[in-house]
Amino acid sequence: MKRMSNYLIGFAIVLCGLAGGPAAYAQATRTWVSGVGDDANPCSRTAPCKTFAGAISKTAVGGEINAIDPGGFGAVTITKSITIDGGGTMAGILNAGTNGVVVSGAGIKVTLRNLVFDGAGTGLTGIKILTASRVSVENCQIFGNNGKGIDDQRIDNNVALHVSDTIIRNNTATGILVRPASGNTNTIDASLHRLIIFGNGGAGVTASTGSNVRLTDSVISGNVNGVYVEEPAGATTLFVADTTVSNNGVGLAVGGGAPVVHLSNTAIVDNDLGVNPGGISIVSYGNNKIHGNAAGNGPYVPAMTLTGMQ
Repeated sequence: MKRMSNYLIGFAIVLCGLAGGPAAYAQATRTWVSGVGDDANPCSRTAPCKTFAGAISKTAVGGEINAIDPGGFGAVTITKSITIDGGGTMAGILNAGTNGVVVSGAGIKVTLRNLVFDGAGTGLTGIKILTASRVSVENCQIFGNNGKGIDDQRIDNNVALHVSDTIIRNNTATGILVRPASGNTNTIDASLHRLIIFGNGGAGVTASTGSNVRLTDSVISGNVNGVYVEEPAGATTLFVADTTVSNNGVGLAVGGGAPVVHLSNTAIVDNDLGVNPGGISIVSYGNNKIHGNAAGNGPYVPAMTLTGMQ
């Protein structure tokens, strides 16, 4: 009897040990990170993780990662539909020597909101999009990369990029590049709204082959080129409205091919060269201001085509 009791006591101790060991946490719809968290935690509100990479594996598809307090939460690769939101605090991604966020998942929908991406002068790209259905970047800051701020070169069909209320500054290359991967005939539909893009070593915004870009209510300043559009292969459409393009090397630069460019209520002023039409006709709605540039104030060859309200 005594031997049986000892056996039961020992079995109970083993069970308690298993219960206290590492847990296989179920994925949660909402998870949390904290500057004083631990990636061994379940990423709950009371036991947060330390990094976005640690939290993403414990977050369900379509779920959300939130930041409890200020911190640097590390670079992350996203392969499933998810939202990362640093709202209410300073949630940073220090991506020195690497990409801040890489989005790579067929058909996924990703939202990045209220985040600060700091490349610290050696970062590769703030946000690099390889494959996804929908990507939204909202109220973020992206700076200090030895490359691009946002690099969208997807090959997927019927995809969209939305960037709003965001500052992209002081990157070595282009602020936002929309250029489907080489040889791709699909289209990236990009909506860029209420942006401040300045001090980038390439263009503020580049629209290239296979892109349909709408840039509205923004300030593009102090870049090598303000807005650059090209069409080396495939169709490119650029629509710029209610935007100021100033103090760039070239305000609006047109590269190869014959992209379709529309301008409405846009000021292109105080650039070294205002507009370089590149041999294409630019559709103007007759309410733009192109003046005060060192050159490129017009008249243009070929002439701008006026349409709509004059």
